Amino acid sequence: MDNSTVSTVAGDGRRNRPRVGHIQFLNCLPLYWGLARTGTLLDLELSKDTPERLSEQLIRGDLDIGPVTLVEFLRNADDLVAFPDIAVGCDGPVMSCVIVSQVPLEQLDRARVALGSTSRTSVRLAQLLLAERYGVSPDYYTCPPDLGLMMQEAEAAVLIGDAALRANLHDAPRLGLRVHDLGQMWKEWTGLPFVFAVWAARKDYLAIEPARVGEVHEAFLASRDLSLEEVAKVAEQAARWEAFDSEVLERYFTTLDFRFGPDQLAGVAEFARRVGPTTGFPADVKVELLGG
Repeated sequence: MDNSTVSTVAGDGRRNRPRVGHIQFLNCLPLYWGLARTGTLLDLELSKDTPERLSEQLIRGDLDIGPVTLVEFLRNADDLVAFPDIAVGCDGPVMSCVIVSQVPLEQLDRARVALGSTSRTSVRLAQLLLAERYGVSPDYYTCPPDLGLMMQEAEAAVLIGDAALRANLHDAPRLGLRVHDLGQMWKEWTGLPFVFAVWAARKDYLAIEPARVGEVHEAFLASRDLSLEEVAKVAEQAARWEAFDSEVLERYFTTLDFRFGPDQLAGVAEFARRVGPTTGFPADVKVELLGG
């Protein structure tokens, strides 16, 4: 078997390169941009996909290491170890997880609300905020993330990722719609950061390859730090193929919170306490950290 093939296997039965997931959203670009600069990219077998699909692949064992949405991590916490100090979240606004509404949120009781994503974390956060902060129980349904079409069928829409960024910055203002930032709403309500996705390794892979897991963790930390040091360059390069100019992207990249420390863990614990029993994990679920 050629060493360059995907899923290469070494003579001892282990793969030569860890199978690592990569979310194809702009919010993860700063975590991956530096990998090519540091040369680490060649050491990884990288799989690009949506957050939901990557989460499923990691949980199934088709990936060794990767991003996993918070809800899926908490549901499968017994099988996963989270990387400390690295996540995708916010400590206030997030810009790319929003509720776009034609009416005030207090008026959404029994109204139709379109979910433009199957991401359980963002959807669960939106449902939690609408139910407990605004006291409404909308009629939710899932559909493609096309804001114009959503607004023909629904009073409000939940959007995440690049589609949310476009709605927030371009489409909603043009259509005269209200934009509610889920990260800001959570921060105002709880005083805590919110974590949308963590990076984790499967425990069975960690048991076999502890050194490699540590190396991948260090590589992502170095990539993130380099990207944030050179954030103007990252934004300038991304603006060449995205529908946003470099100034907007730089603001976005520096709005996001890529840390995963005590404050972020407190936010995770608060979210678990509020939604765990109705979402498939214990309210006091334990988050195991690499090296902890």
